[in-house]
Amino acid sequence: MSGSMSRRQAIEAVTTYAVETDGFPEPLADTFGRNVFTLTVMKNRLPKHVFKAVSATIDNGAPLDPALADYVAVAMKDWAIEKGATHYAHVFYPLTGFTAEKHDSFLEPDSSGASLAEFQGKTLLQGEPDASSFPNGGLRGTFEARGYTGWDVTSPAYILENPNGNTLCIPTIFISWTGEALDKKTPLLRSQQAMSKQAMRVLKLFGHEDVDTVVSYAGAEQEYFLIDRHFYFSRPDLMSSNRTLFGAKPSKGQEFDDHYFGAIPDRVLAFMIELDRELFKQGIPAKTRHNEVAPGQFEIAPVFEKSNLAHDHQQLMMTTMKKVAERYGMVCLLHEKPFEGVNGSGKHVNFSLGNSNQGNLLNPGDTPHENEQFLVFCAAIIRGVHKFGGLLRASIASASNDHRLGANEAPPAIISIFLGDQLADVFDQIAKGGAKASKQSGVLELGVDALPPLKADAGDRNRTSPFAFTGNRFEFRAPGSNQSIADPMIAINAMLAESLDYVATFLEKEISAGTEFNAAVQKLLEDIIVEHGKVVFNGNGYSDEWQEEAASRGLLNLRTTVDAMAQLEEPAIKSVMSDYGILSNRELEARREVVLEQYALALLVEAKETLEIAKTMILPAANRYQGELAATAASLKAAGVETDHPLMHTVTKNIKDLYSAMLTLEEAIDDFHGDTVEAEAECALKALIPAMNDVRTVADKLESMVADDLWPLPTYHEMLTIL
Repeated sequence: MSGSMSRRQAIEAVTTYAVETDGFPEPLADTFGRNVFTLTVMKNRLPKHVFKAVSATIDNGAPLDPALADYVAVAMKDWAIEKGATHYAHVFYPLTGFTAEKHDSFLEPDSSGASLAEFQGKTLLQGEPDASSFPNGGLRGTFEARGYTGWDVTSPAYILENPNGNTLCIPTIFISWTGEALDKKTPLLRSQQAMSKQAMRVLKLFGHEDVDTVVSYAGAEQEYFLIDRHFYFSRPDLMSSNRTLFGAKPSKGQEFDDHYFGAIPDRVLAFMIELDRELFKQGIPAKTRHNEVAPGQFEIAPVFEKSNLAHDHQQLMMTTMKKVAERYGMVCLLHEKPFEGVNGSGKHVNFSLGNSNQGNLLNPGDTPHENEQFLVFCAAIIRGVHKFGGLLRASIASASNDHRLGANEAPPAIISIFLGDQLADVFDQIAKGGAKASKQSGVLELGVDALPPLKADAGDRNRTSPFAFTGNRFEFRAPGSNQSIADPMIAINAMLAESLDYVATFLEKEISAGTEFNAAVQKLLEDIIVEHGKVVFNGNGYSDEWQEEAASRGLLNLRTTVDAMAQLEEPAIKSVMSDYGILSNRELEARREVVLEQYALALLVEAKETLEIAKTMILPAANRYQGELAATAASLKAAGVETDHPLMHTVTKNIKDLYSAMLTLEEAIDDFHGDTVEAEAECALKALIPAMNDVRTVADKLESMVADDLWPLPTYHEMLTIL
């Protein structure tokens, strides 16, 4: 089948697609948490002393007696079987960034030859997948295969539905035989504990006696693209790399901003409605859905949850999005930059701190200049972002996110912090000797009697800032749409652990020296804003002037993953990770190696796919068109019509340029090597990327010239607008 025929069939399938559904007779609210082994389910099924112990672990991080696991295992098994489960799976989160699972049957044969449903406490507590087949940065060799999964009590088990039978899924950590973390979850839990310990010290200094465990909360806004599956399977680059390696800019992209918050297409809305229902079953609190800026781009955002649970839910959400999209004949693209020239997709991680007694510690109140506790926690964040900007940048580094960061759709690679007019003014007053007032909210008079006055916040928002205060939380806008939120949350918790430790130690010393508490707080705030205030920037992060100003302030501009990952070798970053028990030096080094290895491999795959598509699809199409032009020119000449046919000359020149660029790319692929992961990543950055870009530049020119019926690939216009 020719490429052009494939495109026509895809378009016909898209335009004639009809959603088939019987509707959902059950109210959405009634489905929430149906497939989750919740505290309510446990309360009804566990002995009181067991439930009390499990609740204490979930709520406050109290140690859980392993002897109680048998009670939980039996209750969990019975509940799962009632839900139609035949198997159980320890679900873990290896350094691939994706979810992994190993399924085992509940049924075990007994001595009589019959089978019984068995699930013991020891099985719940620990599993043993192969540890050497996942990225591990040298922590495990091929001949050192043993690794363990361990039950994470703080994240509830759930049922994964399938038409042929359900599975009980148990969130777990994943460690090596030597006890080193091979996953995203283990250091996330460690970082949460480290941050909580230091935050509780600070709260006690403020006179709180009823201090519970302090938790970091997260709510990640997930952006994504949807395209019809026929287009997807007609694009080898999307299938192998999850992004288009070729594609001329369409005549109409996002110039008019008419897609943003526009009416949601029926087919997409049907997908969204079913997605919400599936997420609700898993206890994932999906809240917001809308069209994003680019054509074919959308967003879903959940309500805040504890960061560990938010991480697990984010991983499950991405899997569910892909599955539900398939039911509607579409493919969900989570790559940060699947289409050149239009906005890419991020995963803005909103985070806050709090507990059941002190509430949200990032709530400034109506008069933030008087809210010393809030100002101290906010100052700790300012200090942390300034001191550990390199760690934050490294936490969101990948080959795919490099395409997005710094473009006019995402924050720049420079990590700065936005406070808004109100807080910036308060800290400016503090730096000058003490805050006396806060800018207040206003009222917008709309000039229409029928419309009520609207409240105007005390400050505007800044969507160009990578780390912005947004009222009662901070938003880390730099993470990419395809990545786990574990890495950015580990970085945030780590920087807060160190910064809150500094704050508590400073105040303790000042108080011991006889300084009155309020005076000690003011001195602390003034010292922090004077030393670290240079990281605060409320202006346009896209401007060229900011690049220069940031450099003069000494802020890092780490444009690529290769640049960013070098930060993990900095003594301050190694120290914060090891001193607070989050990652040992060996574990941190392993993660650095894994990211660089995946970076190089991702670019190598893209380079090979670029060359193959250019050789087998684009060059033949261009040659056919060149032949048609030559035949036309020959016919005209035979008819006595003289023509220079400039289009044929242009096409011929571009074919020659394409072939030359292909040869250069082929040489770069053949020469791709490195004695270390750093050398391989550097080779990919400096040789593969420029060579791929050169091939694409010429190919995209040809796309705008070659006859449409000959062009083998679905175009940007088709993929982004036909849904």
